[in-house]
Amino acid sequence: MQGRSTGKQIVIVGLGNPGRAYSLHRHNAGFHVVDELAAQENGSWSRNREKTIICGIEIESQRVILAKPQTYMNLSGKAVAPLLQRENADPSRLVVVHDDLDIALGRIRIKVGGGDGGHKGIRSIADSLRFRDFIRVRLGIGRPPEGVPAEEFVLTVFSPDEQPTARALITAGAQAVRLIVASGVEEARNTVHSGRLTQESAK
Repeated sequence: MQGRSTGKQIVIVGLGNPGRAYSLHRHNAGFHVVDELAAQENGSWSRNREKTIICGIEIESQRVILAKPQTYMNLSGKAVAPLLQRENADPSRLVVVHDDLDIALGRIRIKVGGGDGGHKGIRSIADSLRFRDFIRVRLGIGRPPEGVPAEEFVLTVFSPDEQPTARALITAGAQAVRLIVASGVEEARNTVHSGRLTQESAK
């Protein structure tokens, strides 16, 4: 699938690993954000043929598709590429929500394109689409303690002390996605990077 304009459908993908054993891990923060968006709009999830759970909702009168790949993180692109093709969606309007080790816990950053920063889910999507300039909502989960490998740290749960910040992160992540859909990437980025969303969500 090449990075060319094909349609106006907005697809919002939350990244994570399927199954109850993984559900509370830091690596599943992207799943939690799209779950929050679905809950806010009373949306219901269904499984499609592309190994993905999807939910259609409206944000600011725009229909969007929420998606949770069920392929496990490292093969996320195997679910995302056929979903975009079936929906005739422009990959430049794809929004991918994911955890990020390089951002402090509770902080959010938005970017378009660039490298994958070692995130294998992002790498898989970029490789499968043969296109990197999709929108990323990066959820800060903090750095691992000294001596703890990154691949182990992302599969840990938030500590009791971290739980309030983690909950605020998910709420702010959902607000960030709403801003992208309603106002575009630049305005959303300005609001998010100012810290206003995370400050409001922590109240």
